[in-house]
Amino acid sequence: MKIGTPKEIFEGEARVAMTPDSALQLQKLGHECLIEAGAGLAAGFTDAAYEAAGVKVVKTAATLWKNADVIAKVRPPSETEAKRLTADKTLISFFYPASNEALLELCKSKSASVIAMDMVPRISRAQKMDALSSMANIAGYRAVIEAGNNFGRFFTGQVTAAGKVPPAKVLVVGAGVAGLAAIGTATSLGAITYAFDVRPEVAEQIESMGAEFVFLEFEQNQDSGATGGYAAPSSPEFQEKQLAKFRELAPDIDIVITTALIPNRAAPILWTKDMVEAMKPGSVIVDLAAERGGNCELTKADEKIVTDNGVTIVGYTDFPSRMATQSSTLYSTNIRHMMTDLTPEKDGVMVHNMEDDVIRGATVTHAGEITFPPPPPKVQAIASAPKKEKPKELTPEEKKAKEIAAFKSETKRQVTLIGVGAVLLLAVGLVAPASFMQHFIVFVLAVFVGFQVIWNVAHSLHTPLMAITNAISSIIILGALLQIGSGSYLVILLSALSVFMAGVNIFGGFLVTRRMLAMFQKS
Repeated sequence: MKIGTPKEIFEGEARVAMTPDSALQLQKLGHECLIEAGAGLAAGFTDAAYEAAGVKVVKTAATLWKNADVIAKVRPPSETEAKRLTADKTLISFFYPASNEALLELCKSKSASVIAMDMVPRISRAQKMDALSSMANIAGYRAVIEAGNNFGRFFTGQVTAAGKVPPAKVLVVGAGVAGLAAIGTATSLGAITYAFDVRPEVAEQIESMGAEFVFLEFEQNQDSGATGGYAAPSSPEFQEKQLAKFRELAPDIDIVITTALIPNRAAPILWTKDMVEAMKPGSVIVDLAAERGGNCELTKADEKIVTDNGVTIVGYTDFPSRMATQSSTLYSTNIRHMMTDLTPEKDGVMVHNMEDDVIRGATVTHAGEITFPPPPPKVQAIASAPKKEKPKELTPEEKKAKEIAAFKSETKRQVTLIGVGAVLLLAVGLVAPASFMQHFIVFVLAVFVGFQVIWNVAHSLHTPLMAITNAISSIIILGALLQIGSGSYLVILLSALSVFMAGVNIFGGFLVTRRMLAMFQKS
């Protein structure tokens, strides 16, 4: 099939849905690739680069829409573009079907198949096609760069002959994909980074990246991570507590990056006018939710404003487009993975399998019908685990009674085992010669000590040192080697078996040590 990418007509959009590298991969699936002349220039990809990758460059958008079987775009199609669809064509792009009902009806009337990249379900298997996460990752990174561009100081603290520069304090509100990217960038630049999220379970992720989690004392009875991979809307009581915490932090924070947004919903107001007024002059707010009204009360979409108290509020809605080369590379890879699923035999024949969770979830129109909203995927997005009830606190008397009962039970078990062992040892001693009993007792003690020292060690505690210890402990092989020359076939057999088992322990110990140490070596 022919896959074509037209030039984006949305004003200011610099991304492109196909790159020379992704075109090479699409051709390996058996497809032909077309691109409109100049479609990739804004993202840094020349027509010559596409031609070198085997892509046919067509002069006009009309020619491309006519000849292509699959049209890959970034932005939703305009009305003019949608009218060019036919029943045998498939459109792959961002679409936002919940807020584009008229466009959805138009595509349905054309009987075209439309795959919305913003509707890819957030399940593990679909991560490679998750274009929203790809773009959010870039937006989070770029937000910190924009903040730094508008901030009058270093991010990192410095002590110089000319004076001391304190580190910037950054607050990231929302620890989704964009938030985590912003946290990673801010901490790598040396800022003191704080992060807040309504999902307490993300605290470990935040702290592992070097930021401090802003913890809010509040008992929520809802699963805050149960809405398809996004945070659930908070209760009014929780929102009041949240705003009170932000008011407490506002005077001390230099840079605020807000990322709280659930698709097809208005952005919640998290940073109010009084919080902005409480911030220091020169502070910066970057609002990644500006397209949906913004998390900051004063945000203006697609504008950068400076308040009366000198706080800069950045409300750009095109952060991914401001890094067009990187964005195009990631987005085209998402498209390519989607085409891989749509071409299972890699023979250039597209199979629109509506039984597939990912394809069904992303398809909004197909065969003359609107298929949005999709049914929930069979595999749910990972949400927070249900809260476990806290164990009942025991009184000092109950703790003491429990310890005494456990001690009595363990003592009884050990005395029983020792008694049984003594009886068995006595029974053997009644019939065995004294020389045998000397060796047998040493053997039993060796087995007991070995079991307690080696066998009871948890697998997670095995280290290279433990593996070497196992190898050295196999010095018992010397006893087996001394006995292997005996005249008795039984002794020779047992000695050979001992040599074999001890050899496994020795070589296995060194082999395990080598493999464990290799994990800490650069390839």
